[in-house]
Amino acid sequence: MKSALEIVAHRGASHDAPENTLAAVALGWAQNADAVEIDVYLTRDGEVVAIHDPTLMRTTGRAARVDELTLAEIRKLDAGIWKGAAFRGERVPTLAEVLATVPAGRRLFIELKETPGLVPALTQAVKGGPLAVDRVVLISFDAGALREARWAMTDCQTLLILDTPEGAPSRLPEWIKRCRDDGISGLDVSAGWPITADLVQRLRAENLQLHVWTVNDARRARELAAAGVASITTDRPGWLREKLAEA
Repeated sequence: MKSALEIVAHRGASHDAPENTLAAVALGWAQNADAVEIDVYLTRDGEVVAIHDPTLMRTTGRAARVDELTLAEIRKLDAGIWKGAAFRGERVPTLAEVLATVPAGRRLFIELKETPGLVPALTQAVKGGPLAVDRVVLISFDAGALREARWAMTDCQTLLILDTPEGAPSRLPEWIKRCRDDGISGLDVSAGWPITADLVQRLRAENLQLHVWTVNDARRARELAAAGVASITTDRPGWLREKLAEA
């Protein structure tokens, strides 16, 4: 395994704790993740909160959209009990709260969801927070949102998320051009991509990074590490680091 490889905790250590909560984030750091990844949406009153879905049903049981409720209303919901009684009382955290957890030398990956007004609110939270902007990595399926964010925060890295088949590897020249045109730092692709050392080198020749999500299989992680990818996102950061160390 290359020492430069980053292990990124997907929605925190979400295998063991309720995703996108402070419990999951803290566990990600405790499991020695190099970075934690979270998803963000805006509340009705313009607060940036960490949650993956546009609705609150799956993780809190409330049948409402995030943007329909205020932060105070969302704070009343239990975002942890679905994962087990030990997590009863976990709340949907704000981005500011997550930023305050990041240890020195670590990074935070933030996935921008499709929410009008998100980038200005996120920019305010990041610039007003304790974490240096260059320790923030913004990721999104939306190249336009990344372009907007880069204008607002020139020191942060940005990654274009690609899945298959829509983000098929056969369209790599298109993705390279998109990154170059929009000032995007690289690609964050699904683990199903046919990733080789040659592919990684092709992107490096264009000064672009290649990151991979979400990998919970040790054999696949070893293949990706050998190919030289920049990071692997996983639900089990501690476990995966141990497995890679065995290689």
